[in-house]
Amino acid sequence: MTSDPRVFLTLDLGAATTAAALIGRLQGQWRLLGSLAMPATSDPEPMLDLLLARLREASPQIVEELAIPARASAIGRLVARTAPRGLLAVLAPTNARRDSLAAAADRAGWRVRPASLEHGDLLKLVDAALAPGVDAALIGCADPPLGDERRRLEELNLVADAIAERRPGLPLVLSGAVAASGGQSGTTESNAEAAPARPAPERLFAPAPNAGDPPGAPLTIFLGGLRARPDDGRQGIAQATKSLAAVVDRRVEALEIGLDGGLRAAAWPSAGEPSGAGSLASESAAAALFPPEPDEATVDAVLAWSTLPLDRTRLRDRLRELRFRPWADAQGDGALLRLAAARVAVSRLIDATPAISALPPADLVVATGGVWSSGPAPAIALALADIRRRSGAAQLAIDHARLLGPLGTLDDDGERRQLIDDLLDEVLLPVGSVVVAQGLKGGRPIGRIAVRSDGRSQERELVPGGLEIVDVPPGQLASAELEFREPVTVGTRGRKFGIEVSGGLAGLIVDLRDVPLRLPEGSDRRRDQLAEWQRSLWPDLEA
Repeated sequence: MTSDPRVFLTLDLGAATTAAALIGRLQGQWRLLGSLAMPATSDPEPMLDLLLARLREASPQIVEELAIPARASAIGRLVARTAPRGLLAVLAPTNARRDSLAAAADRAGWRVRPASLEHGDLLKLVDAALAPGVDAALIGCADPPLGDERRRLEELNLVADAIAERRPGLPLVLSGAVAASGGQSGTTESNAEAAPARPAPERLFAPAPNAGDPPGAPLTIFLGGLRARPDDGRQGIAQATKSLAAVVDRRVEALEIGLDGGLRAAAWPSAGEPSGAGSLASESAAAALFPPEPDEATVDAVLAWSTLPLDRTRLRDRLRELRFRPWADAQGDGALLRLAAARVAVSRLIDATPAISALPPADLVVATGGVWSSGPAPAIALALADIRRRSGAAQLAIDHARLLGPLGTLDDDGERRQLIDDLLDEVLLPVGSVVVAQGLKGGRPIGRIAVRSDGRSQERELVPGGLEIVDVPPGQLASAELEFREPVTVGTRGRKFGIEVSGGLAGLIVDLRDVPLRLPEGSDRRRDQLAEWQRSLWPDLEA
């Protein structure tokens, strides 16, 4: 893992920010000694030296005990980086098939340049694959092909041959019935003799877009492997999430939001898995925090979550400004705007990952990525609760030092789990717990909650449409007993529920709002409602 078994550095090189951390082994256990983050344009080496200098000033005894070198260049490190999203030409016989192939490619972390024979000819598809910046091409249809696809299968084969001839070496992925046919058009013997010899193109054969459960999952895995690299930060988060689930023996979900896309990873304990956990992960370009050019739908979505009185033109300009300078304006209005954009990104990430939504709800939800440093932990808890509208109870945490990506690059799962086990209380900043009740009726009190922890009891009335915040400090466990006058759903349906919850910076949030959340239609009333909820968890907010 490192050149020195007592200390090592981690680097998470994101598109907007770079996060660094120093890990040391004290009294037989790995500990987080310090962390910091800076804009991605910063040189990481001076940042790492600064981290060491701060530790020497704050804890010289630790530096001496671990014999930490004066320069970061002498210390081993784990590095994860946000891999550039390659551009994939997606070519299909019909618009419907084009969309299903594009969705599979998006979940695998690709940017997509789509085209279909339904609204174009062979030349249009070939041009799409030969366009500047295209890193690979995907040509596919169902297996067995549907009616329209069957009639156009020969044309797809011709497109594959034309691309291979004009751009030898371009990775050419053939999916479904196109792969079954080999992507080879019928070439007569005389044509073969007349044609000059050409190098064999790189043709890769992928699962059909209608294969798997859910359909397209094997194709997504294949396309993800096509762009995989050992230091990929998002794949590292997925691997670390799987190890985390095995360590805590609970269902875990990680939500990563970055400048150019996002990742949703789910993992669960599974005795049948060699690593002790099963997992599922998907990326999405639609979950970018600040798209390169915000379209009308993005502006509308951010506007709907914003508590700032901005008009459409000014909001679009602010989003563009933050795209070019994502580290700037991190306080005040900038923090509010980031959290509004983060809500939109998480919503789109959830929409793009229905297979994960179909799983049982997670016990632990981890937010990771630089955007979650733009507001206090309780406000982040509210942002997640606003979007993840699933009844039941979940613990919330933040990967505040962005360690999951680098730790996930370790090849040895046992070593990775040991590190996460040792660092568990330091990797995850405890935000608290959220309990979501569904099926509430009326505007009057409909029940009570009693929370008991550390020898004291707190009781509250429950009123539909709002939030109840109960103080449960970080590190404490509490028992919450909820009793309703009428049956409701809190994971299961009933009138009485007993739930063990963990404390955090936001305590226990009892969410009694609609599922899904309904906001007032008028912009002024909507902003006022959002601001009221936000003030309950961000009391010093001046907006």
